[in-house]
Amino acid sequence: MGMPKLFVNGARLKETIETFADYGRTPNNGVTRLSLSAEDVGARNYFRSCCEELGLTVTVDDMGNMYGTLAGELGDRPPVVIGSHLDSVKKGGRFDGALGVLSGLEVIRTLVDRGVKPKVPVTVMNFTNEEGARFEPSMMASGVLSGKFDKATMLAKKDADGIAFGEALAASGFEGDEANRLREATAYLELHIEQGPVLEKEEITIGVVDCVVGMVCYEIEVSGESNHAGTTPMGMRKDALFAATELIALFREKLGSLDDELVYTMGRLNVWPNIHTVIPNKVVFTLEARHKDEGVIAQVTDIIHGLPEEQSGCSVKRTKLWGRDTVWFDQAVVGAIEASAADYGYSSKRMASGAGHDAQFVASYLPSAMIFVPSVNGQSHCEEEFTPYEDCEKGANVLLGAVLGILERA
Repeated sequence: MGMPKLFVNGARLKETIETFADYGRTPNNGVTRLSLSAEDVGARNYFRSCCEELGLTVTVDDMGNMYGTLAGELGDRPPVVIGSHLDSVKKGGRFDGALGVLSGLEVIRTLVDRGVKPKVPVTVMNFTNEEGARFEPSMMASGVLSGKFDKATMLAKKDADGIAFGEALAASGFEGDEANRLREATAYLELHIEQGPVLEKEEITIGVVDCVVGMVCYEIEVSGESNHAGTTPMGMRKDALFAATELIALFREKLGSLDDELVYTMGRLNVWPNIHTVIPNKVVFTLEARHKDEGVIAQVTDIIHGLPEEQSGCSVKRTKLWGRDTVWFDQAVVGAIEASAADYGYSSKRMASGAGHDAQFVASYLPSAMIFVPSVNGQSHCEEEFTPYEDCEKGANVLLGAVLGILERA
């Protein structure tokens, strides 16, 4: 195939990212743009105007997802869809989510600039409430579209001020028609920052994402006996915190020897009665583990269920909170991304996503895959989040090349 003839306009992409960052920009150059907030509505209106300037058909579905579509020559054939989200976490960064939407916009701008008439439509998409920072859960709208979440339940979800998602959606002016939902596509592609340190550390330009890792989360409850901290001899205690720390050390030893790619976290720990003069009588902590191989996750589960029923005189109980299977992306779409990176002469590696994305829900019913670009110091969901604009441009080029490759075969 040789070197591709089309390149995106990197300066224009940078300018677009910075302009969108003005909707909710923080003093430390981050972004707070919670879903359906005034800042998000501002960004949505500007996104719509950008699409309309290109002559795209803009539609909105009943969950507020936005679609800007460049018509295809073959009429009603399913579109190639490029998507991500414009909402952010509180004091988040300029790139998470926005890069995917705005690179999609840049791909279509490039096609229009060069007079390329795609065989099938090309759509750039903004998913509502991917972050779940204002209305839980995350990936709300893609969850409804894929049948993972019940719409009525989601509309009733309330933010910290007691405003329901359905109310905020109606007030935003972006409550559209269910008939506009993403139901079919030739392919769905999502460009995203890695949100981890691997690409930067290994000096690789493009991550070709072939899956979103499976995970499991348990709650471990350790019950002991409270007593006076000064009068109870050490050998006569049932200290729930000591027992819990022994279990945590045991987990680290056993899980640490399973597989180099396994990540596991004890992210929440509560101690009762949490008074410095009283021996703790109860500790509850979470254990979450993630890996792409379901066999490894099964081993984690075996280790958790192999816990002793008693530890240092305290009883031990385990409860599964939730889990998900690994979501494998479509091999043809993954291949198109890999071929595009090679055509541009960029280094790439296949990798798994440890974080969740809209693409994982979309992949349950449409051929999908993702592209990662490096995150400086692996930082994300913070104001320090940064991806060099040169890397943003390269990611957008790979996205463009992948779209063109898919269009050739459509």
